[in-house]
Amino acid sequence: ARPISSIALSWRSMRSTALSNIYSFISHFTGQWGRCMGEECGTDGVQSRMVWCIHSEGWTTHHSNCRHSDKPETHRPCFKVCEWHQDLFEWEVSEWGLCVLAPFQSNELKPRTVECITAQHGIQRRKVHCVRTSNRTAVTERICEFFSPRPALEQACLIPCPHDCIISDFSSWSGCSRTCGMGLQHRTRHVLAAPMYGGANCPNLTQTRTCANLLPCPVGESEHHYSLKVSPWSECRQPQHKGLWMSGRTMLDFTTGDTERNTMKRHIQSSQHHHHHLHHHHSLKSLDVEIGYQTRQVRCVRSDGKNAMLSLCTLDNGPGTFQSCIMPRDCETSDWSVWSPCSKTCRASDMSPGFRVRTRSITQTPIGLGKECATLEEKEACNIIGDLLPNCPRFSTDWGECQVASLLSQQDRRLNNVSVLCGGGIQTRQLYCVQVPDNSTPHHRKEVSRPVNGHLCAGELPSAVQPCSIPCPQLCLLSSWSSWGACLHDNCMETHGRKGYRQRRREVLEEGYGTESCAHLLESMPCEDPACFLWQVQFEGACVTSEGNCGNGTRTQTVACLNSKGQLVPEELCEDEPPPKEVSCVMACSGDCVLSSWSDWSSCSHSCSSKNSEGRQSRTRTILGLPGEAKACPAATALEEWRTCNDHPCITFYWEASPWGPCIEDSSMNLNGTGYWNGTATCAVGVQIRKVVCMKMGIGPVIPKRCPESARPDTIQPCSLPCKKDCIVTLFSEWTACPTTCLPVNSSVPAQSRYRIIIQRAANGGQECPDTLYEERECEALLVCPIYRWKTHRWHPCTLVPDSVQQGMTGASESCGKGLEMRGVSCVDEYDEMAAVSECLRWAGPMPSRFRSCWVPCRDDCTFSSWSKFSECSGCGSRRTRKRTLTGRSRKQDRCQREDLYPLVESEPCPCEEFVSQPYGNWSSCILSETPAQGPLQGWRGRREARDCGQGLRYRAVVCLDHEAHLVSPDSCSESGLVEEVCHIPCPLDCKLSDWSPWSACSASCGSGLKIRSKWLREKPFNGGRPCPKLDLKNQVYEAVPCRSECGQYEWVRDPWSVCTINTVDELPACGEGVQSRKIRCVRRDSGDLVSSVNETLCDLEEIPLQAQTCVLPCPNDCVMSQWSQWSTSNCDARTMRMRTRHMLRPPVADRVCPDSTQTEPCSLNSTCFNYHYNVSSWSTCQLSEHAICGQGMRTRLLDCIRSDGKVVDLSVCEELSLPQPWRLAMNCVVDCPFNCILSDWAPWTECSHTCGSKGVMIRSRSMLQQAHEEGRPCASQLSQTKPCPIRPCYSWLLSDWSPCTVEGAECGEGKRERNLTCVVHWSDWPDNPHPSKTVEDEKCGDRVRKESEQELQQPCFVPCPGDCHLTEWSQWSSCQLTCLEGRSFETVGRQARSQAVVIQVLENQDSCPHQVFETRPCKGGKCHSYEWRTSAWNDNERSVWCQRSDGVNVTGGCFPQNRPTTVRHCHPPCTKPFSHCKQSGVCGCEKGYTEVMTTHGFLDYCTKTPGADNKKADVKTSSGRLKPGTTQIQDFFGEWSLQPTRLSGILYYIILYYIILYYIILYYIILYYIILYYIILYYIILYYIT
Repeated sequence: ARPISSIALSWRSMRSTALSNIYSFISHFTGQWGRCMGEECGTDGVQSRMVWCIHSEGWTTHHSNCRHSDKPETHRPCFKVCEWHQDLFEWEVSEWGLCVLAPFQSNELKPRTVECITAQHGIQRRKVHCVRTSNRTAVTERICEFFSPRPALEQACLIPCPHDCIISDFSSWSGCSRTCGMGLQHRTRHVLAAPMYGGANCPNLTQTRTCANLLPCPVGESEHHYSLKVSPWSECRQPQHKGLWMSGRTMLDFTTGDTERNTMKRHIQSSQHHHHHLHHHHSLKSLDVEIGYQTRQVRCVRSDGKNAMLSLCTLDNGPGTFQSCIMPRDCETSDWSVWSPCSKTCRASDMSPGFRVRTRSITQTPIGLGKECATLEEKEACNIIGDLLPNCPRFSTDWGECQVASLLSQQDRRLNNVSVLCGGGIQTRQLYCVQVPDNSTPHHRKEVSRPVNGHLCAGELPSAVQPCSIPCPQLCLLSSWSSWGACLHDNCMETHGRKGYRQRRREVLEEGYGTESCAHLLESMPCEDPACFLWQVQFEGACVTSEGNCGNGTRTQTVACLNSKGQLVPEELCEDEPPPKEVSCVMACSGDCVLSSWSDWSSCSHSCSSKNSEGRQSRTRTILGLPGEAKACPAATALEEWRTCNDHPCITFYWEASPWGPCIEDSSMNLNGTGYWNGTATCAVGVQIRKVVCMKMGIGPVIPKRCPESARPDTIQPCSLPCKKDCIVTLFSEWTACPTTCLPVNSSVPAQSRYRIIIQRAANGGQECPDTLYEERECEALLVCPIYRWKTHRWHPCTLVPDSVQQGMTGASESCGKGLEMRGVSCVDEYDEMAAVSECLRWAGPMPSRFRSCWVPCRDDCTFSSWSKFSECSGCGSRRTRKRTLTGRSRKQDRCQREDLYPLVESEPCPCEEFVSQPYGNWSSCILSETPAQGPLQGWRGRREARDCGQGLRYRAVVCLDHEAHLVSPDSCSESGLVEEVCHIPCPLDCKLSDWSPWSACSASCGSGLKIRSKWLREKPFNGGRPCPKLDLKNQVYEAVPCRSECGQYEWVRDPWSVCTINTVDELPACGEGVQSRKIRCVRRDSGDLVSSVNETLCDLEEIPLQAQTCVLPCPNDCVMSQWSQWSTSNCDARTMRMRTRHMLRPPVADRVCPDSTQTEPCSLNSTCFNYHYNVSSWSTCQLSEHAICGQGMRTRLLDCIRSDGKVVDLSVCEELSLPQPWRLAMNCVVDCPFNCILSDWAPWTECSHTCGSKGVMIRSRSMLQQAHEEGRPCASQLSQTKPCPIRPCYSWLLSDWSPCTVEGAECGEGKRERNLTCVVHWSDWPDNPHPSKTVEDEKCGDRVRKESEQELQQPCFVPCPGDCHLTEWSQWSSCQLTCLEGRSFETVGRQARSQAVVIQVLENQDSCPHQVFETRPCKGGKCHSYEWRTSAWNDNERSVWCQRSDGVNVTGGCFPQNRPTTVRHCHPPCTKPFSHCKQSGVCGCEKGYTEVMTTHGFLDYCTKTPGADNKKADVKTSSGRLKPGTTQIQDFFGEWSLQPTRLSGILYYIILYYIILYYIILYYIILYYIILYYIILYYIILYYIT
């Protein structure tokens, strides 16, 4: 056994090993630090976080399983941020970066090309910092985390699937590289779309093959050619030690290594300083321009690409190996400015973000090949949501007064009184842009709005015109006068004296509007013995005799006290004694004379009494039964009674009230009116007073006592005083902005202004408008623009490449040739003090050139004399010349004699001041002169009407040309550059109609009818005048309105019947049947005169009463009956009986009986009785007020009372019958207004569309505010006008084409191509314009230095040497292509690509070839392209397959390889039989003219010749094949039929084939029959269930 100590030791080691293994899987995991907590903000805060013990598999365990020593801290001190710190710090978030592929678990970024279908998962990242808002410096993120969580640093995104490189088809093969022997030829293709998102790289863009010429190379001809090749210039450098300047020997390595390029080596031999030609250097150090030198290699290369001895290529004038250059210096810029205010300053509805900008300036322009300046402006989005921004301004409007006169035609405007017009009109309003207050801001009135600039109001401009209406005056509508009432006291409750009044009244049916008050409603006549309350007998009983059947008796009667209206009142109001309840009566006995009761009193003959007339009325009674011999009837005079009536004089009095006066203040009636500080109405109660006068009809005013005091109208009434309206104005607008830039010297001090708008004028004593609506003040003192200028110093001597470098490169001993000279350029202020370069770049423009090329003459250079003066000019169009001559030894040198290199004569055109002007282009439209509005026409908001006709001017441009027909400034030919001509625009003439004719008489003499009036055409409209209304064939327009003719204007008046007259013979009793008569006359109804008659034809002759009738006078012993009562009234129906009754007045003798007391008869329609009903007419047209043109009107219709026989009777008949009347007789309507077209004012003329050339025009336009409606005047045809601008010459920089690539002094290698920049004068549409351009001075085109900096004038290029392996020229940029997913664009910006392919000229040199290259650039306006495989037709079981883009371009790449169609088809087993071939279906078939014979297994056994195949006329199959090449699907179908058994003849084959086809045709018709039968049965089943 081991000792216990060793066991414990091993146990501890095992435990530590187990714990270490456990700790390797379990570790601590920390959460995010929480918010800093503390009682007070500051440094005493505490932050805490959670700590877990986590297993590597993700589950948590107890803390004891983790090492306690490794446990992270859970608390830490922190700085607690105060709430007010929130305004000091904020999160600064950068833009999202590009979407990159998400890594796999192995953290490898690889595209998932196998799994990708449409897109791949990617990640976008951005930077987040917590910054101070004051200076944007970064602070710890914990500060911002206190207020809001940190924004996400990453987000998922999608990347399209990998896109392989797509290239074009190959070009055609080039020519053979050699004209004899073996050579090479190549073809290339170019990149259409670069690989993206991990797609496959581009394949080789070049194919090369050998080519052999028929002619061998001549014997003895050198196998190789030699070419001088130059390499690119080295970087510009400046020697700093003498040894560097002096050594510089260039050694050429002529080793013939295949894979290494020859290099130039410089060996520095000493370090002594050299001062030749560099004595200016140190003095120019402060000018920031340094001159250095650069060198290049010169090699002699063989046609196979090998290097050769330089002597084999040396020429007399070899290429230069050194040159002076400008030491490059990069562009330097200032620090960024602060961000500008955000362009989005208000909360708009479109949620579009704003932008803010910051800039920086150039402090040092780039020199030489130094780096160009980076971007000088940055823009970023701001206020994206804008919830905290104020509301955006909007248009505010207040409508003006309603105007009716603008609707009148020219004719109506002259005839109508404009002041009384009413009805429909039109009103306009001013539109101004106001800043809308926030909802949280208290506002009580319109003046809280503030006008702002109109361009701040986004959206469509509201309408400035709308229809309106002015109420028309309406007359008071009164009823007819009632009948005169009884004579009454003025006050029945207080009766005094015997004087009273008889009165009649009328009622107001409809109150008037806008006119004087209604006429008097009560008229009075004085009368005597007034009685307000009278006794009246209500009921009389039958006469009851005291003894027997006749004799004296009594009759009871019921009496009541009634007022003048027939209403029961208390009996004590009747002053007279009441009539007795029983009165005596007499029942006639046999032999008594029987009289009828008294008739009612007749109508009074006159309504009043005068000197010449007196009102009388009568009543009568008749003898109903003759008496016996002993008794007699009363005399005839006793049968009639007369009495005077209406004995009051014909004098009528009435109270006449004047119109109510204005409402005036009355302190006694002034209630507590309310007023508001904010301009709302402050109203009070006042009084109105009017005069009331007693008027005597036809006379005039009389003393008030003549009129009843009780009917006296009020003379005073309370009223509401007109509400005081204070003037309401908007707040002042903001001050217009002062210039933010400085002021030029001697300029006037700018001013700023503000304004406010009156939106309500003061009225009725309200507060008046302020006098100041516009204020102006000078801007605060602005700095005067500083004056900076470029100061140029003298040019320094020409600086050449150091002698040591020249001697080291070429061994030359003479210091001469091409160099550079420079000058100092400094920035100075107005006091010539030095200033920063950035100031001059800002205020003085681009820096002048600081260096230029120069030439130090050499001994062998050509020398010339000075140029002579120019010769005299002979006139315009001539040229002048100057000359020079060769001097010295130059006269003997041949190269100096070449005038193409050294011209001895120069010429230039002579200046000419002759110009020709001629009109150009068309005349403008006629433009009317604008006259300013002379104040408002129709109130303070009136709108002046634009003048659209009359005299104006039209304009035409004038072109000014010099003697060479080149365009020059128009100032040389005319002052304005335009020709003016007077023109006229004819004024529109409206349609003119005549005045309305008088109304015709009503078409009906009784009841409702029509009355008509008309207008007729006088003048048709011209030149866009108001059109005519719809006219009939007679060019007339009618207006018809309903009318009514009273049916009862005249009536028949009947006198009482005379006594029944009996024609007696001998002396028989005068009783029995007789005749009685009466008089009738025709009188005017309601005339008050029933005596005077009129012509009887005026009354209805069909209704003339009977003038005579038979009568029966009972004999003395006969029964005497009373007169018949009226027939009972009921519905007039044949099934209805009517009845009348009578009672006995005298009993008969004993042996005689009385006749019937009741008589009935059936009703006979239209004979014994009539029915009545209402009839309503059609609606009239909409009738307007007399002074209205359109607007609110009234449509009416009339009622007629129709008798059952169709006769129109008076309406009172139906009214008395209380017939129902459910119809509305009037309704409101609207007549559309003839709105004229209303156009806005002309906008100001725009600037010229072109600042030069012949296409410049100025445009002004106006908009349509109101379209023409109904017969309104249509809009003018011109809503825009153009005016030509003066034709000024255009000056432009003309950039020439690139020159061919040239290598100076060599045949190949690195060269350059150039293009020139010249200033030309031209027309605006140059170069398409046929007018030629002309070169002019550079100053006319502007700053040449800046233009040259914007354009690339030199470009490096390469000329390949024979045998060089080189790159081709760049291909053309491909079309712009978008990255798309399933036809939808994945990006907004597309890409273009171009490429360079490799060309191999010698196979031995292909190892040194460069790599092919391509490049891409973004583009706009791209398209989505799709790709699909295309195939050709099969040819010998082979076909071509290619990929084609959707635009028809054949490409390589883009199509899915797995979907590529096969190019070769095979049959299994192979087709080896004679005359057989493999068919498209993959089985063997026979050629044309042969028939397949198949085995039992379905394979081709052999091909047999088809009978008749030689006779093409009989061979239908062969013929069809000849006419239509190729096999159709039907032919293939039948061609694959197998015929069993084998070796059948051709005739049997066709017989079997015929029956097979016949079988299928019969089967087809059988199936079709059953289908039709099925649908027929189904139809009848459905029909059965429906019925």
